[in-house]
Amino acid sequence: VQLQASGGGLVQAGGSLTLSCVASVPIFSLYVMGWFRQAPGKERQFISVVSRSGSSTVYADSVKGRFTITRNNARNTVYLQMNSLNPEDTATYYCVAKYRLNNTIGDLTTGEKFPHWGQGTLVTVSS
Repeated sequence: VQLQASGGGLVQAGGSLTLSCVASVPIFSLYVMGWFRQAPGKERQFISVVSRSGSSTVYADSVKGRFTITRNNARNTVYLQMNSLNPEDTATYYCVAKYRLNNTIGDLTTGEKFPHWGQGTLVTVSS
């Protein structure tokens, strides 16, 4: 499994960015997809996860209402739309994947649950 994230960059506070992650897997729709982030000197933080079908999502409280996770199973791609960005959102964002036989995601909010990680894309929000 290879995950290639892109879309990071420098943005002013209040701005928006959309991250993308393309997964090289045989059947993308069998994988739960998600995003984590890690700021310098801080612990890794769960951001969001989306079910295999895209019908269910979970968000961290810190991004709820500002970030939206979606997926396109025909394109093997998961997205993270980030709005109303603030300097506290500055971090390297990682795309993650987990093969799962069912469509549940409620338990998938910690990093150790995901065996597959992308290389990360840096998001910097200036004040």
